[in-house]
Amino acid sequence: MTRDSDRFGPRSRRLRNALRGAASLLMVAGLCSCEKPPAQMQPRTQEAKVPRGQWKSLFDGKTLKGWKVPQWGGSGKVYVKDGAIHMETGESGTGVTYTGKVPQDDYEIALTGMRVAGMDFWCGLTFPVGDSHMSLILGGWGGSVVGLSCIDGLDASENETSQVIDFQQKRWYRVRVRVTIEKIQVWLDDKKIIDVARKNRKIDIRIEVEPSVPLGLCTWITHGAVKDIQIRELPDEEL
Repeated sequence: MTRDSDRFGPRSRRLRNALRGAASLLMVAGLCSCEKPPAQMQPRTQEAKVPRGQWKSLFDGKTLKGWKVPQWGGSGKVYVKDGAIHMETGESGTGVTYTGKVPQDDYEIALTGMRVAGMDFWCGLTFPVGDSHMSLILGGWGGSVVGLSCIDGLDASENETSQVIDFQQKRWYRVRVRVTIEKIQVWLDDKKIIDVARKNRKIDIRIEVEPSVPLGLCTWITHGAVKDIQIRELPDEEL
Protein backbone atom coordinates (compact mmCIF):
# COMPACT_ATOMS: atom_id res chain seq x y z
CA MET A 1 0.00 0.00 0.00
CA THR A 2 1.37 3.41 -0.94
CA ARG A 3 2.15 5.90 1.90
CA ASP A 4 0.25 9.21 1.82
CA SER A 5 3.53 11.08 1.67
CA ASP A 6 4.56 9.24 -1.52
CA ARG A 7 1.36 9.02 -3.42
CA PHE A 8 2.19 11.97 -5.64
CA GLY A 9 5.69 10.70 -6.39
CA PRO A 10 8.90 12.70 -7.03
CA ARG A 11 7.02 15.84 -8.01
CA SER A 12 5.50 16.09 -4.54
CA ARG A 13 8.86 15.59 -2.87
CA ARG A 14 10.41 18.36 -4.96
CA LEU A 15 7.57 20.69 -3.94
CA ARG A 16 8.05 19.89 -0.25
CA ASN A 17 11.78 20.52 -0.51
CA ALA A 18 11.17 23.85 -2.20
CA LEU A 19 8.75 24.88 0.53
CA ARG A 20 11.25 23.90 3.23
CA GLY A 21 13.95 25.99 1.50
CA ALA A 22 11.65 29.01 1.30
CA ALA A 23 10.79 28.67 4.99
CA SER A 24 14.49 28.56 5.89
CA LEU A 25 15.14 31.73 3.90
CA LEU A 26 12.27 33.49 5.66
CA MET A 27 13.67 32.48 9.07
CA VAL A 28 17.13 33.80 8.15
CA ALA A 29 15.62 37.04 6.88
CA GLY A 30 13.67 37.39 10.12
CA LEU A 31 16.79 36.88 12.20
CA CYS A 32 18.70 39.45 10.16
CA SER A 33 15.91 42.00 10.48
CA CYS A 34 16.03 41.61 14.25
CA GLU A 35 19.68 42.62 14.37
CA LYS A 36 18.84 46.23 13.39
CA PRO A 37 15.92 48.04 15.08
CA PRO A 38 13.48 50.11 13.03
CA ALA A 39 14.57 53.64 12.20
CA GLN A 40 12.29 55.15 14.83
CA MET A 41 13.91 52.98 17.53
CA GLN A 42 17.51 53.73 16.62
CA PRO A 43 19.31 56.29 18.82
CA ARG A 44 19.39 59.79 17.33
CA THR A 45 22.72 61.13 16.19
CA GLN A 46 23.82 64.00 18.44
CA GLU A 47 23.92 67.44 16.87
CA ALA A 48 27.43 68.42 15.87
CA LYS A 49 29.01 70.82 18.34
CA VAL A 50 29.77 74.26 16.97
CA PRO A 51 33.55 74.83 16.91
CA ARG A 52 34.96 77.40 19.34
CA GLY A 53 34.99 80.84 17.81
CA GLN A 54 32.04 80.17 15.51
CA TRP A 55 28.76 81.96 16.13
CA LYS A 56 25.69 79.86 16.91
CA SER A 57 22.22 81.29 16.35
CA LEU A 58 19.83 80.94 19.30
CA PHE A 59 16.74 82.29 17.50
CA ASP A 60 15.41 81.05 14.16
CA GLY A 61 13.64 84.32 13.34
CA LYS A 62 10.29 82.56 12.94
CA THR A 63 9.31 80.81 16.18
CA LEU A 64 10.12 80.72 19.89
CA LYS A 65 11.65 77.26 19.55
CA GLY A 66 14.34 76.86 22.22
CA TRP A 67 12.81 79.60 24.39
CA LYS A 68 10.22 79.71 27.15
CA VAL A 69 8.05 82.62 28.25
CA PRO A 70 8.20 83.01 32.06
CA GLN A 71 5.58 85.00 33.93
CA TRP A 72 6.53 87.86 36.21
CA GLY A 73 2.91 88.65 37.01
CA GLY A 74 1.23 91.14 34.72
CA SER A 75 3.57 90.37 31.80
CA GLY A 76 2.79 91.66 28.32
CA LYS A 77 2.40 89.57 25.17
CA VAL A 78 5.41 87.81 23.63
CA TYR A 79 5.43 86.87 19.95
CA VAL A 80 7.57 86.74 16.81
CA LYS A 81 6.99 89.32 14.10
CA ASP A 82 9.13 90.32 11.10
CA GLY A 83 12.06 88.20 12.28
CA ALA A 84 12.15 89.59 15.83
CA ILE A 85 10.92 88.59 19.28
CA HIS A 86 8.53 91.26 20.53
CA MET A 87 8.02 91.70 24.27
CA GLU A 88 5.08 94.04 24.72
CA THR A 89 4.48 96.43 27.59
CA GLY A 90 3.21 94.76 30.74
CA GLU A 91 2.69 95.78 34.33
CA SER A 92 6.15 94.47 35.23
CA GLY A 93 8.68 92.33 33.36
CA THR A 94 8.05 90.66 30.02
CA GLY A 95 10.54 88.39 28.34
CA VAL A 96 11.91 85.08 27.14
CA THR A 97 14.41 82.62 28.63
CA TYR A 98 16.65 80.29 26.63
CA THR A 99 16.19 76.58 27.42
CA GLY A 100 19.44 75.22 25.94
CA LYS A 101 22.91 74.89 27.44
CA VAL A 102 25.11 77.97 27.64
CA PRO A 103 28.75 78.44 28.68
CA GLN A 104 29.65 80.04 31.99
CA ASP A 105 32.92 81.73 30.99
CA ASP A 106 34.97 82.69 27.91
CA TYR A 107 32.09 83.42 25.54
CA GLU A 108 30.27 86.22 23.73
CA ILE A 109 26.59 86.98 23.18
CA ALA A 110 25.42 89.27 20.39
CA LEU A 111 21.99 90.57 19.43
CA THR A 112 20.18 93.43 17.76
CA GLY A 113 17.39 95.19 19.62
CA MET A 114 15.26 98.30 19.95
CA ARG A 115 12.70 100.03 22.12
CA VAL A 116 9.39 100.06 20.30
CA ALA A 117 7.44 102.00 22.92
CA GLY A 118 7.71 102.94 26.58
CA MET A 119 10.19 104.69 28.86
CA ASP A 120 12.03 101.97 30.78
CA PHE A 121 14.60 99.34 29.79
CA TRP A 122 13.97 97.74 26.41
CA CYS A 123 16.67 95.11 26.91
CA GLY A 124 17.56 93.37 30.14
CA LEU A 125 20.01 90.68 29.08
CA THR A 126 20.75 88.21 31.88
CA PHE A 127 23.73 85.90 31.31
CA PRO A 128 26.06 83.52 33.20
CA VAL A 129 29.24 84.80 34.84
CA GLY A 130 31.02 81.78 36.26
CA ASP A 131 28.77 80.23 38.91
CA SER A 132 26.64 83.37 39.12
CA HIS A 133 24.69 85.62 36.74
CA MET A 134 24.54 89.26 35.75
CA SER A 135 22.23 91.53 33.75
CA LEU A 136 23.01 94.19 31.17
CA ILE A 137 20.37 96.91 31.44
CA LEU A 138 19.78 99.17 28.44
CA GLY A 139 17.55 102.19 28.97
CA GLY A 140 16.39 101.79 32.56
CA TRP A 141 15.44 104.31 35.24
CA GLY A 142 13.50 106.67 33.00
CA GLY A 143 14.77 105.40 29.66
CA SER A 144 18.48 106.24 29.46
CA VAL A 145 20.49 104.45 32.19
CA VAL A 146 22.86 101.71 31.01
CA GLY A 147 24.93 99.41 33.20
CA LEU A 148 25.54 96.00 34.72
CA SER A 149 23.49 94.65 37.63
CA CYS A 150 24.76 93.82 40.11
CA ILE A 151 28.38 94.41 41.20
CA ASP A 152 29.15 94.24 44.91
CA GLY A 153 25.45 94.60 45.64
CA LEU A 154 25.08 97.76 43.53
CA ASP A 155 22.77 97.75 40.51
CA ALA A 156 23.21 99.35 37.08
CA SER A 157 22.21 102.78 38.35
CA GLU A 158 24.75 102.75 41.20
CA ASN A 159 28.03 101.03 40.24
CA GLU A 160 30.94 102.19 38.07
CA THR A 161 29.40 100.80 34.85
CA SER A 162 26.43 103.20 35.10
CA GLN A 163 26.09 105.73 32.28
CA VAL A 164 23.43 107.64 30.37
CA ILE A 165 22.63 106.94 26.71
CA ASP A 166 19.66 108.50 24.92
CA PHE A 167 18.07 105.69 22.93
CA GLN A 168 15.92 106.55 19.94
CA GLN A 169 12.53 104.87 19.68
CA LYS A 170 12.20 102.22 16.94
CA ARG A 171 15.89 102.29 16.06
CA TRP A 172 17.88 99.03 15.99
CA TYR A 173 21.04 98.84 18.12
CA ARG A 174 23.74 96.16 17.96
CA VAL A 175 24.75 94.74 21.34
CA ARG A 176 27.64 92.43 22.20
CA VAL A 177 28.68 91.11 25.63
CA ARG A 178 31.97 89.30 26.31
CA VAL A 179 32.54 87.27 29.49
CA THR A 180 36.03 86.01 30.35
CA ILE A 181 37.68 84.95 33.59
CA GLU A 182 39.23 88.40 33.88
CA LYS A 183 36.59 90.80 32.53
CA ILE A 184 33.05 91.60 31.47
CA GLN A 185 32.92 93.85 28.40
CA VAL A 186 30.04 95.38 26.46
CA TRP A 187 29.84 96.95 23.00
CA LEU A 188 26.97 99.06 21.65
CA ASP A 189 27.05 99.56 17.88
CA ASP A 190 30.70 98.41 17.91
CA LYS A 191 31.67 101.02 20.52
CA LYS A 192 32.98 99.58 23.79
CA ILE A 193 30.92 101.07 26.61
CA ILE A 194 31.76 98.78 29.55
CA ASP A 195 35.03 97.13 30.59
CA VAL A 196 35.06 95.92 34.18
CA ALA A 197 37.35 93.47 35.97
CA ARG A 198 35.87 90.45 37.80
CA LYS A 199 38.60 89.82 40.35
CA ASN A 200 37.43 90.18 43.95
CA ARG A 201 34.00 91.40 42.82
CA LYS A 202 30.66 89.99 43.90
CA ILE A 203 28.50 89.29 40.85
CA ASP A 204 24.73 88.89 41.18
CA ILE A 205 21.34 89.88 39.74
CA ARG A 206 18.35 91.80 41.03
CA ILE A 207 15.49 89.60 42.19
CA GLU A 208 13.21 91.05 39.51
CA VAL A 209 15.07 89.27 36.71
CA GLU A 210 15.36 85.82 38.29
CA PRO A 211 12.95 84.36 35.67
CA SER A 212 15.62 85.14 33.05
CA VAL A 213 18.26 82.78 34.55
CA PRO A 214 20.46 81.33 33.12
CA LEU A 215 20.14 83.27 29.83
CA GLY A 216 17.23 85.51 29.09
CA LEU A 217 15.93 88.78 27.72
CA CYS A 218 13.28 90.98 29.22
CA THR A 219 11.80 94.47 29.23
CA TRP A 220 10.26 96.46 32.07
CA ILE A 221 6.88 98.16 31.45
CA THR A 222 8.20 98.75 27.93
CA HIS A 223 7.73 97.24 24.47
CA GLY A 224 11.08 95.95 23.21
CA ALA A 225 12.13 93.79 20.26
CA VAL A 226 15.26 91.66 19.73
CA LYS A 227 16.62 89.63 16.83
CA ASP A 228 19.84 88.04 15.52
CA ILE A 229 20.56 86.46 18.93
CA GLN A 230 23.87 84.57 18.75
CA ILE A 231 26.47 83.07 21.06
CA ARG A 232 30.01 81.76 20.62
CA GLU A 233 32.74 80.28 22.80
CA LEU A 234 35.94 82.26 22.56
CA PRO A 235 38.94 80.46 21.02
CA ASP A 236 42.22 80.40 22.94
CA GLU A 237 43.82 83.05 20.73
CA GLU A 238 41.15 85.59 21.76
CA LEU A 239 41.52 85.08 25.50
